[in-house]
Amino acid sequence: MATTVWSKGQMLFGYSSRLHRATRRFSESGDKGWFRSVFAHKLDARKDAHSNLLSKKETSNLYKIQFHNVKPECMEAYNSLEAEVQTRLHQNQDYPCEVVGSWNTWYGEQDQAVHLWRYRGGYPALTECLKKLNNDKAYFEFRKERAKMLISRRNQLLLEFSFWNEPVPRPGPNIYEMRTYFLKPGTMIEWGNHWARAIMHRQENNEAIGGFFSQIGDLYVVHHLWAYESLQSREDTRSSAWLKDGWDANVYYTDNGLLSLSLSSVPLIRSMESRIMIPTKSSPLQ
Repeated sequence: MATTVWSKGQMLFGYSSRLHRATRRFSESGDKGWFRSVFAHKLDARKDAHSNLLSKKETSNLYKIQFHNVKPECMEAYNSLEAEVQTRLHQNQDYPCEVVGSWNTWYGEQDQAVHLWRYRGGYPALTECLKKLNNDKAYFEFRKERAKMLISRRNQLLLEFSFWNEPVPRPGPNIYEMRTYFLKPGTMIEWGNHWARAIMHRQENNEAIGGFFSQIGDLYVVHHLWAYESLQSREDTRSSAWLKDGWDANVYYTDNGLLSLSLSSVPLIRSMESRIMIPTKSSPLQ
């Protein structure tokens, strides 16, 4: 027991020391020192919309994320109905959309389903898909049946960060964490500058699934999606990241997870939340 406490104390001291060095370098460097050396190619928000500066140029993918709060007694029937419709849409080549992943929330908001859709072709693909669905009688009946099972629902349209992995199907079993950050208006470019470097420290265990920022719906919202074998694997992976030189300096300005920092100490975010999710049987991300 004493050894464990001593080890954790050493780790905590290491975090604190690196944070102190990083913040001191940041405060002393001004406009030309440490910050410029880290982001020698820093994006300039004044020259273009942040959606153009931060999203992937080689693809024209648009994503939609849905949050459905389901009546507790209807969750099993809801999952079966969603799986049936998702399979039908996937098999029909006339619909330019695909489900990236479907989950039920395990820790976080209870009795909630989360779906992530991809539209290859951007807004024109979304518009084409909606027009076809509006003329699809079977889909109309599905929506009527689904409405009986829901308490509420909301969605957002998202773009993917250029420096994040593109989500691809993977075998399971895995648990998934969606970390959602509500940024202060005007900070999206700076967020991207920091995370373009920070994400390099989170590739060893193949846990990074995708990173997205909102375009329609709640604005200045970022979603990071991670996969882990278990909750203990999540804990171990996140702890090991803090031991890597450079992770703390970048994430300090974008995440309030270090020690007991208050939100006022983290200049880019207003609030944040985490949900642990279990994939449904039909989800391409297992």
